[in-house]
Amino acid sequence: MKKIIILTAITASLLGAFYLLLRPETGLLVFLKQGLMREKGPAAKKIQDSQIEYWTCTMHPSVRMPEPGTCPICSMDLVPVQRAMPEAPLTPSLTVSDPSVFLVDPGRRQLLNVQTSLVVKRPLEKTIRTVGTLELDETRIESIHTKVKGWISEVFVDFELEHVKQGDPLFSIYSPELVSTQQEYLLALKTSRELGGSRFENVSSGARSLLEATRKRLELFDLTPVQIRELEQTERVRKDLIVYSPVTGHVIRRNAFRNMYVTPETEVYTVADHTHIWAQVRVYENEIGYVSAGQAATMRIPAYPGQVFVGRISYIYPHLDPDTRTMNVRLEFSNPDLRLKPGMYAHVEIRIPSRDQLAVPDSAVLRTGKRDLVLVDLGEGRMQLRQVEIGDKFDGHYEVLRGLKPGERVVTAANFLLDAESRVQGVEAVWETPKPRGPSR
Repeated sequence: MKKIIILTAITASLLGAFYLLLRPETGLLVFLKQGLMREKGPAAKKIQDSQIEYWTCTMHPSVRMPEPGTCPICSMDLVPVQRAMPEAPLTPSLTVSDPSVFLVDPGRRQLLNVQTSLVVKRPLEKTIRTVGTLELDETRIESIHTKVKGWISEVFVDFELEHVKQGDPLFSIYSPELVSTQQEYLLALKTSRELGGSRFENVSSGARSLLEATRKRLELFDLTPVQIRELEQTERVRKDLIVYSPVTGHVIRRNAFRNMYVTPETEVYTVADHTHIWAQVRVYENEIGYVSAGQAATMRIPAYPGQVFVGRISYIYPHLDPDTRTMNVRLEFSNPDLRLKPGMYAHVEIRIPSRDQLAVPDSAVLRTGKRDLVLVDLGEGRMQLRQVEIGDKFDGHYEVLRGLKPGERVVTAANFLLDAESRVQGVEAVWETPKPRGPSR
């Protein structure tokens, strides 16, 4: 019995020792492997590293780094991926190692409703739409003053916004200065008639000079040629003289009342011509470069649905409004029938001339903040995330300055772009990773 027990113990001990030798983490295999590594040294490690194609994240497989490190998305340690030769290259320039290229099977394309658009040159026409208000043309506003002091005797236009024509009477004025100037003119006229034919040149020329000087004073006092001719014919001084409107328009300000004392500083009437009108609009800062004086513009007024008024930009203000980041732009419109009223709201469109430019729909561009990206359909289920440089936006299209060629296809389905968000982050991380430097010499 004792021999059986001893044999059993010896057998168990041998089996335990054999198990320890064969354990994966501490056994003979580890010992042999370590010995092999010690024997081959750096050469074995070089062979092992050459089999690693890239380093990736287990949570974000789209991350592909050339060197070990941490994931740029979740900061987890990257794991190596062994190199596997593809059955056939995708294209001569794009291989499976390019992180920007990936495959989308036909079923998933149909499920995501992937839509594409051809990259072509097209005429790009930009339309600037803005709103504003109508105002009087300030260059057609006339302020009416008297040139003499006196008292208003009669008022012929006695309410604001009354329409007057050029030459219509506005008011009459009694001025002692006008009365004395008329008397001087009649005296000079009489002297000129009596001495104008004198054989003495000094006498005749002096009489004519006095007459011309007095007549000039009457003209400077705004007497019309008809009033001066009437004075010459009747030879009677008029106590009250009528002041006539120098322009056609509407009286927008009236400051004339009977027996009112006025001086040359008194603004008696203000008359505005409404046959031309201004539209004051605002253009955003990013659109200022497209507008210039002389450009044509169209205007629509809510009061006249369906009607379009055509005008031009007459002035661009030199200062930007710092609060709204907009620039004031003035447009001028003809208004012969006086339908356009100051204070009306206006919807204005300024069309920028078109030009042929490589363009893609705005839905094809994914703007990440750092760069602008598009998904290029390479065919046979292959997609490439590509960085592009875009210019201005023209009615639903971006002009392409760099990154695409005519004839390529870009994905325009927004839901597919959103589905690729994690892939975008991973590819951008690869783009931003600095390339390893070569060995120093």
